[in-house]
Amino acid sequence: MSGPDPETKMQFVFHLRSKGVTDAKVLAAMEEIDRGPFVRGIFAARAYEDMPLPIACGQTISQPSVVGIMTQALEVNPRDKVLEVGTGSGYQAAILSKLARRVYTVERHARLVREAQMVFQSMHLANITAMTVDGSFGLPEQAPFDRIIVTAAAEDPPGPLLAQLKIGGIMVVPVGQSDTVQTLIRVRRHEAGFEYDEIRPVRFVPLLEGLGKDG
Repeated sequence: MSGPDPETKMQFVFHLRSKGVTDAKVLAAMEEIDRGPFVRGIFAARAYEDMPLPIACGQTISQPSVVGIMTQALEVNPRDKVLEVGTGSGYQAAILSKLARRVYTVERHARLVREAQMVFQSMHLANITAMTVDGSFGLPEQAPFDRIIVTAAAEDPPGPLLAQLKIGGIMVVPVGQSDTVQTLIRVRRHEAGFEYDEIRPVRFVPLLEGLGKDG
């Protein structure tokens, strides 16, 4: 599975920098993980453009600059255990796998999990566990997590996810009504409570409860 040519890759990384992705480790991970295998069908040729693209089950693969900004905001350390809510194509989890010790990614659509697992295997990403579960409740059996990233928009940071964040942990989540532009929020958990800061406007599909109806 051949990746992009060096010129395309260089332009890709340069564009990420121009959009505010400046963390060297995040840029290195995004340079290493080829976005191509996560984009299928007629959109495969556009894998290196900075735009969201449709995937199965009515979902999207986020535009690379947003993936980079969210990953950078998460401040992942090499020993961290990370929970991702909303596997989608698997692209975000693959980036995280290069930065964290362990990545748990959960998704309500079984088909997306199966397809993402195939790409993870082809890339030999052995530190990712992908599961078909209702991500709005997190993954209590593996909690607490050092970092949590949510790739769907909630009206407020979900309580069950906040509860599964370690003291000193960070969660990045888009917050806002599903039919308008949302705000990307970073939540830090302290002994005394939670600290919130706004990062930038974004637009994501809504965080839904329950499992998808696909096979």
